[in-house]
Amino acid sequence: MRTDRLPGVVLTDHFLDVPLDHAVPDGERLTVYGREAVAPGREHDELPWLVYLQGGPGYPAPRPPGRTSWLVSALDHYRVLLLDQRGTGRSTPANRQTLPLRGGPREQADYLAHFRADAIVRDAELFRRELAGPDEPWSVLGQSFGGFCATTYLSYAPEGLREVMITGGLPGLRATAEDVYRAAYPRVARKNAAHYARYPQDIERVRRIAAHLRERPARLPGGGRLTAEAFQGLGRMLGTGTGSYVLHYLIEDAWVTGPAGSELAESFLQAVQSHLSFTAAPLFTVLHEAIYAQRSVHPGSTGWAAERVRAEFPDFDAGTALDGGRPVHFTGESVHPWLFDTDPSLRPLKETAQALAERTDWPDLYDADRLAANEVPAAAAVYADDMYVDTAHSLETAREIRGLRPWVTNEWEHDGLHAGGGVVLDRLIRMVRGEV
Repeated sequence: MRTDRLPGVVLTDHFLDVPLDHAVPDGERLTVYGREAVAPGREHDELPWLVYLQGGPGYPAPRPPGRTSWLVSALDHYRVLLLDQRGTGRSTPANRQTLPLRGGPREQADYLAHFRADAIVRDAELFRRELAGPDEPWSVLGQSFGGFCATTYLSYAPEGLREVMITGGLPGLRATAEDVYRAAYPRVARKNAAHYARYPQDIERVRRIAAHLRERPARLPGGGRLTAEAFQGLGRMLGTGTGSYVLHYLIEDAWVTGPAGSELAESFLQAVQSHLSFTAAPLFTVLHEAIYAQRSVHPGSTGWAAERVRAEFPDFDAGTALDGGRPVHFTGESVHPWLFDTDPSLRPLKETAQALAERTDWPDLYDADRLAANEVPAAAAVYADDMYVDTAHSLETAREIRGLRPWVTNEWEHDGLHAGGGVVLDRLIRMVRGEV
């Protein structure tokens, strides 16, 4: 095991072999990685463990440069495991370079069907037994999709949990993918309205860029194709605390005058690529709608729900907005089939994504009866107008998990755990311990 010392934190590597399919424990194996973080001088103390489950899906745990963000508070109380969920980070990777080893698109889809919250929770349980001991429960902190995983954990392995804290990640227990996006588009519309109220000059700037891309899609430096629809995908950043400002500064530098006249600046296209590319997180796209799939809730496929539901909200159609003289709406956290044509890192996964979109045999992720009988202390920060996770769905779930204490706040956006430093986590720790 390698150990590194950074300002305010000691980091140690842990690797664990786990079954690809936990129902076949003697079958194919994967490696899952976790990074232990502990305060200097406390390496040998008897500290309780806290496992951190990252948002996503498809993103690794954060790489701390030191005792920063929510670790400021966490390391006062815990020994932390930053878990790279299967397929991400230093765990066995799943991407366009490795997936062809599985075979064709159908075989790749069958493989990726084992990368949802239920498998992540079972991986975490094996890590708990390895690090804390088989009879020692640990605490969980789940951010966004990590909160979905924490809810699955409460459903299927509550015996492994001492306490659960969730930030911006209480899922709808019975919400289908269609329900999720039907609730999401109005929230995204409100974020668009707030952005344009803050920066009214962006209305015409965005219309100009979208009109240009509608006629002449641009080539991004990495080979991607920037269409008007792809450009609208920059709205993913509107759900963070600084996203509106970042988007505005990006848009105001969009044009440059060359020998042939006005054209989109290369610096703009480079910046757009950095925000739109899924090279670093392909699982986010191929598994995104699958995180909502449960056969007892909806026995059919997800079938590109975000794209289908989008037709119910014409304000999000760039052509309609341009022809009608209206502001062009940015979209939010949604995945569409054309994305696998415009992003070169996703093109090899197009048929695999289609196979997953057509899949119908998704196991349930939550056990409502077990959650109703929950005995694990739990608390959740619910952001009042969260763009990514529906507040109404979250509060309904909060009512269905026995003993869970929700904290509804408008002080932060969805990234409050990180933006608030240790403030959000400190409040949740006190809540699960009954101190507030």
